[in-house]
Amino acid sequence: MNAQLEKINSPISNAELERRWAAIRAAMRERHIDVLVMQANNDFMGGYIKYFTDVPATNGYCVTVIFPVDDRMTVIGQGPFNMVREFAHEDDLLRRGVSKFMGTPSYASAHFTASYDAKLAEKALSNYAHAKIGLLGVAAISYALVDTLKKGALANAIFSDESEMVDHIKCVKSAEEISFLRRVAHMQDTAMQAVFDQIRPGMTDLQVAAIAEQVGHDFGSEQGLFLCASSPLGVPPVFANRHQQNRVIKEGDQFTLLIENSGAGGYYTELGRTCVLGKATSEMKEEYEFVLQAQKFTASLLKPGADCADIWQAYNQYMREHGRPEEKRLHCHGQGYDMVERPLVRMDETMKIAKNMVMAAHPTYTTERTYSWSCDDFLVGDIDGSERLHQFPQRIHEL
Repeated sequence: MNAQLEKINSPISNAELERRWAAIRAAMRERHIDVLVMQANNDFMGGYIKYFTDVPATNGYCVTVIFPVDDRMTVIGQGPFNMVREFAHEDDLLRRGVSKFMGTPSYASAHFTASYDAKLAEKALSNYAHAKIGLLGVAAISYALVDTLKKGALANAIFSDESEMVDHIKCVKSAEEISFLRRVAHMQDTAMQAVFDQIRPGMTDLQVAAIAEQVGHDFGSEQGLFLCASSPLGVPPVFANRHQQNRVIKEGDQFTLLIENSGAGGYYTELGRTCVLGKATSEMKEEYEFVLQAQKFTASLLKPGADCADIWQAYNQYMREHGRPEEKRLHCHGQGYDMVERPLVRMDETMKIAKNMVMAAHPTYTTERTYSWSCDDFLVGDIDGSERLHQFPQRIHEL
């Protein structure tokens, strides 16, 4: 076994990477795009980096990727000053499709390093002074990068946001990607079962959430969110992040948990359930049964060609007709390399639903005495409907 390959966690196949690169380059040629530039500093919402390179951005450290239409990539990331490594096609199994890695010790917390990555990108783009340059994920790209490129040696280049072009390719999953996403959903089913098996009075919310995180690590998970909350019955347990997970759980309490971690291949799905260390109230059960019907209603609309704004409106009409609150945020969205990926099922999304998208559906609302929700991922199939990927039982679990 190659020593380097042994270190890599669930790598994507060469064939899958080449499929992506070929599809994107074909789209670039149609739009006369010479090169794409993307940047991220995390693997929660930095999916473009992982999608192109199979190496995630992590820990707040900036990673910039330059993807030419007719050449291999250049990657810019954390490293010593003046670091440049060049690769033959098979030199480095970690840097497939990459011709050059350029390093610099820059940090978002040190403002004077803001231009370091940008200057290296400018150097890597020196052959594109009059080219058409597409930007990906403009909400994630630093101001310093774009400002430096537009004011410096690439002042005469044409810049455009090409996120839409790539999203239509990235959000539709291949057979290999779907197989990874099924494994991630199974990982989360296993983690939720472990939590409900081990939760006990006297534990803090954080200690319980840590059970799910450890199970994820056992399955190769690298990153994730574990949002949870406990409360007495009659007090809505609106989940929160770790800073608000210090409450000690008591006998008879309810506990709600969202497991939203990446797994095999770096893909995200999300699973949410509620348990009670005793018996649930009839009101809780009644509201949960409605939540399941609301989720099924949404899933029934996830068909190829469906308009997200229409689904959003239909869902809110359904909620109004049944005397429940309308959604004001986001109750259904895509998942993949991004924890929240397009399409977003709401009024401002332009992308339509397509076969082989993976969509998380989590209808949620709060009443005076209940926090009602359920969260699962669905694979969009043919016109007949979608398949629920998670298999964990859909009920309030009385322990």
